[in-house]
Amino acid sequence: MRQPSKLALQLTINGDSNSLEVSPEVTLLDLLREGLHLTGTKKGCDHGQCGACTVLVNGRRINSCLKLAVTLDGAEITTIEGLASGTRMHPLQNAFVERDAFQCGYCTPGQICSAQGLINEGRAATQEDIRELMSGNLCRCGAYTNIADAIEDVLHGDRTVFKEAAE
Repeated sequence: MRQPSKLALQLTINGDSNSLEVSPEVTLLDLLREGLHLTGTKKGCDHGQCGACTVLVNGRRINSCLKLAVTLDGAEITTIEGLASGTRMHPLQNAFVERDAFQCGYCTPGQICSAQGLINEGRAATQEDIRELMSGNLCRCGAYTNIADAIEDVLHGDRTVFKEAAE
């Protein structure tokens, strides 16, 4: 059987421009983790059901395990590694630490990226909204209250929120 040829792809990942050649069947998740060694994005269920692989594409959250990389030519990708500013943690990262909003931490990068997407969407006003909009990020650790509290701290608090370009 003939191997599919690679396709040229231009992506901005965490602010850096990348010219890549990618096989058509490679998911964004596998490109990030295996191709670019950005291992902060986690592979959970690999079926788009757990949210551990959530990243931002043009400011909007997606399950990177469900998206073929070649469909994103020209896109701006933000992973957990791209949310911080140098050695300064992102306000959501600080809030997660302060609220002890993680247990094992495996799902935390996807939850923080999803929380940034939620803020970018501008649809959450209450903790109930936060819980509903975060429902795609499943975690069996029982930290839901702390996660919602951390997001609410940033959403309504005096912390500086880094808005991603959602347009």
